[in-house]
Amino acid sequence: MHEDLCFALSTLLVCLCKGSTIGVCYGRNADDLPTPDKVAQLVKQHNIKYLRIYDSNIQVLKAFANTGVELMIGIPNSDLLPFAQFQSNADSWLKNSILPYYPAAKITYITVGAEVTESTDNSSSLVVPAMQNVFTALKKAGLHKRIKVSSTHSLGVLSRSFPPSAGAFNSSHAHFLKPLLEFLADNQSPFMIDIYPYYAYRDSPNNVSLDYALFQSSSEVIDPNTGLLYTNMFDAQIDSIYFALMALNFRTIKIMVTETGWPSKGSPKEKAATPDNAQIYNTNLIRHVINDSGTPAKRGEELDVYIFSLFNENRKPGLESERNWGLFYPDQTSVYNLDFSGKGVVDMTDSNVTSLNGTTTTWCIASTKASEADLQNALDWACGPGNVDCSAIQPSQPCYEPDTLLSHASFAINSYYQQNGATDIACSFGGNGVKVDKNPSYDNCVYMTAGANKTAATNTTAISSTPSSSTRNEAIAWVPSFLLMTLLPTLLTLKNL
Repeated sequence: MHEDLCFALSTLLVCLCKGSTIGVCYGRNADDLPTPDKVAQLVKQHNIKYLRIYDSNIQVLKAFANTGVELMIGIPNSDLLPFAQFQSNADSWLKNSILPYYPAAKITYITVGAEVTESTDNSSSLVVPAMQNVFTALKKAGLHKRIKVSSTHSLGVLSRSFPPSAGAFNSSHAHFLKPLLEFLADNQSPFMIDIYPYYAYRDSPNNVSLDYALFQSSSEVIDPNTGLLYTNMFDAQIDSIYFALMALNFRTIKIMVTETGWPSKGSPKEKAATPDNAQIYNTNLIRHVINDSGTPAKRGEELDVYIFSLFNENRKPGLESERNWGLFYPDQTSVYNLDFSGKGVVDMTDSNVTSLNGTTTTWCIASTKASEADLQNALDWACGPGNVDCSAIQPSQPCYEPDTLLSHASFAINSYYQQNGATDIACSFGGNGVKVDKNPSYDNCVYMTAGANKTAATNTTAISSTPSSSTRNEAIAWVPSFLLMTLLPTLLTLKNL
């Protein structure tokens, strides 16, 4: 399928052995979007298998009938009261709005409310009663094990999110969270979270590293309580939720990211909202998720993630970026190229690659003359202090075979070489690295090139799902703690001098 990579969206869903998946949010807050039937065709064309909508629109359910696309539907905050008040309302909704289209419309999740802790109408008290009534309605229909019920949250549901091990839920939400978490644990439903590293960087660019937000950091942030190392903000925020759950002894609840993404365009002060950064964030996000690498606190843990969003939505208020989270324009053309295979936009038709400036791309591999001890040292250093992502050479991953020290070391050495400017020094490894101009990639094992992780891609959208002001506030609140953790190792070193 390499010929499809250039088309960009050939495989929006990639599901590996542990089942981590990538989905997309389909919002409709625009006046020039394609009809649901055309959207269904677009989704099928690009092999998108998981889709989130923010209501239970009948036309959308009809359009996606018999497509095989798994749907997450929603009950908006404005509809929570009747669902919470009377069981009969939930029963009628299921009978009249859902069951006529199920199972042709493959509904697998129902979100009851969205980021309710940030609303000003005290709707959080309605969420759990509404969830319970929806669950009861599903149970009556024998669907409670096939369709999971949950509710989405912003990171603002936490009072502390950094360091991750100190993650804690805001005590002011205890009346709402305790029964909600008990419901999730009892019914094996996920804790749904919306995460936006973009806002943390946008609102404090002098204090938050853009590379850290884009999964491109060359340095690590250390959690002093656990010793865990973090190279991106996404993982740190996910782990803060895990630790907050564990602090309340909810250790079995899975986490699902129901929104994340990066805008491709913004107002003059939103300099990071570019197609390049959007492509980089989403490309690195996809690679991170489908590799089933998990997070530092939950290695190998599967994680389902929905990218926000399918279309740009011109009716959203606020700064320019609010209208530019989409993967597609309303005319169904791509906003930018995005590779969902997790390998980056790579042309595999020729073993020699020429970069944009006309120079020949080079790789750095392990010398066949290197001793096993030298190869092991190179591998250990690259995958450790060298900050190389070595998940691809782990068992069952695409570069594990052939299971030889020479092969694994070559992959790690090349990754370090490319991440550090593809210079002669970066290839030295004590004389054990050798530069080559022939692409060493093979089968599904793709060797990094200097530009592969510098490509761009992004998109996202939703019905009443604009990334909320609460998400922005949560990002601002996260910044001081992030700064403290970034500086802490240096301060401790100075103290010991």
